[in-house]
Amino acid sequence: MNNKFVSKLKACLISSCMLFLSACATTGAVDERDPWEGFNRGVYSFNEAMDSILFDHLGKAYNTITPEFIDTGITNFFSNIGQVPVIANDILQLNLTQTVNDTVRFMINSTLGLFGFFDILSSDLPSSDEDFGQTLAYWGVDSGPFLMIPFFGPATVRDAAGFAVDRALLSPIAYLESDKLEAGLLSLNYIDFKSDLLGTSDLVGEASLDEYEFVKNAYFEKRASQIGGNEFDGFPEEE
Repeated sequence: MNNKFVSKLKACLISSCMLFLSACATTGAVDERDPWEGFNRGVYSFNEAMDSILFDHLGKAYNTITPEFIDTGITNFFSNIGQVPVIANDILQLNLTQTVNDTVRFMINSTLGLFGFFDILSSDLPSSDEDFGQTLAYWGVDSGPFLMIPFFGPATVRDAAGFAVDRALLSPIAYLESDKLEAGLLSLNYIDFKSDLLGTSDLVGEASLDEYEFVKNAYFEKRASQIGGNEFDGFPEEE
């Protein structure tokens, strides 16, 4: 491995650790949604540094060697696998219509679409894109504080717990017998995901003087739109 790269990586990790251990310095008025701002900013800086020295380069290399139709097919493949936890969360949210929609979509794409490599129902049957964080919100669980997750980015305590459930309990990949195959698929999924995000950090920087605040507010707006105030309000009373 290139010594210069190793030195940059060590410097990045040391700087990030110092940020995590430093005093929780915040900018401006305290955001009640973000009581751990000092820690979260440290993680955000760590994620940005890791993207700069590693994942952006991996993403560019991946895009260079992967034909566009293969790249699209890989993205579709993992999106199709992601339909399994989506269907589970449709059921947990008592949404029968969406459960049928997403199940039909999964079955057809998994067969006629060759394990989801071809998303032949993207326009006719769009996915609901539900996750366990939304399920917790549906059943009235509060979001909790904002939380920046290393390597994965913005979340809340509720959504971080939901992400863990989706990945560790509801995803078929978690039940593969081969640890090497599971690690390989997760790594490919992550690199494919990061390659699709190339250039977004530049857009964020151009859109705001404080990138961290921009990302945080955008995340809360996105989740509010996804949840849409559709919390469970009880079963209908019997007449």
